[in-house]
Amino acid sequence: MRRREVITLIGGAAAWPLAAGAQQAAMPVVGCLDSRSPDIYADHLRAFRQGLKDTGYVEGETVEVVYRWAENQYDRLPELAAELVRRKVAVIASTGGSASLAAKAATTTVPIVFVVPDNPVTLGLVASLARPGGNATGVNFLVAELGSKQLGLLHELVPAAVRVGLLVNPRVPQTELATRDVAAAASAIGLQIDVVEASDSREIEAAFRTLVRNRADALVVGPDPFFASRRLQLATLATRHAIPAVYNIREYAEAGGLMSYGTSRMEAYRQVGIYTGKILKGAKPADLPVVQSSKFELVINLPTARALGLDVPPTLLARADEVIE
Repeated sequence: MRRREVITLIGGAAAWPLAAGAQQAAMPVVGCLDSRSPDIYADHLRAFRQGLKDTGYVEGETVEVVYRWAENQYDRLPELAAELVRRKVAVIASTGGSASLAAKAATTTVPIVFVVPDNPVTLGLVASLARPGGNATGVNFLVAELGSKQLGLLHELVPAAVRVGLLVNPRVPQTELATRDVAAAASAIGLQIDVVEASDSREIEAAFRTLVRNRADALVVGPDPFFASRRLQLATLATRHAIPAVYNIREYAEAGGLMSYGTSRMEAYRQVGIYTGKILKGAKPADLPVVQSSKFELVINLPTARALGLDVPPTLLARADEVIE
């Protein structure tokens, strides 16, 4: 082999690590911001990753994902959002109203893909659903506006109920709208609503003591990521105190809650992954209309109904998307 060929081979071999490093550095980085803890996010993460995969991105292979969890401490969200901006992520995927508002406050340039239970126009995240404008778009999975429907289903299951509790977290943006929605629906069918508040586990226990003291006949649990993280505690307390309750996501019913009605979170999180992938490919958030969730699920837990001494009407069972036996 001639000397020039040897030098060329050596030079090429020496460049391989540099080329590999450049390729690794070029891998886009996505930041995920969530107010909860990772242990309750596993199913949603799978859906988010599936959405990324649907657009050609696989975590750890063609995209890096860094996570920031507030562990239900909402006051940590602004700093966690700022960390992702300093990390120079290509996109921030934010879950929930509080996390999305923190991300929006942290940057006007980094694209944000949110999934929120409130109208994102009302929240100030976008200019309109069809033309978001700015640096944010995402999915609205309609939670706060479903309180009236949940109350109607609960009234159908427990027709003798007169006094209904509404558990809300005063620290989340959707509380005011959810309270208004349920109160209006209750007034229309002649029910009395008792609003109780909680923002930590001890306050949840105290709220149930108040409900028992006020002789609540039933309970609507308002939308809140923290409540979702405490779904086993809530379902257990409701059964222990014999208070029929309705919740907004299926995970409550799977944890022993009586009944849930709401949009499919799995489909919403998959769509967040899809939009994130589209933005990584060059799409602009301003040009991607906000997706309104259209898949709704009614889940009924029959063992819990029996434990509460309730006979579920056949008409309600027939409308259920899933009946847990």
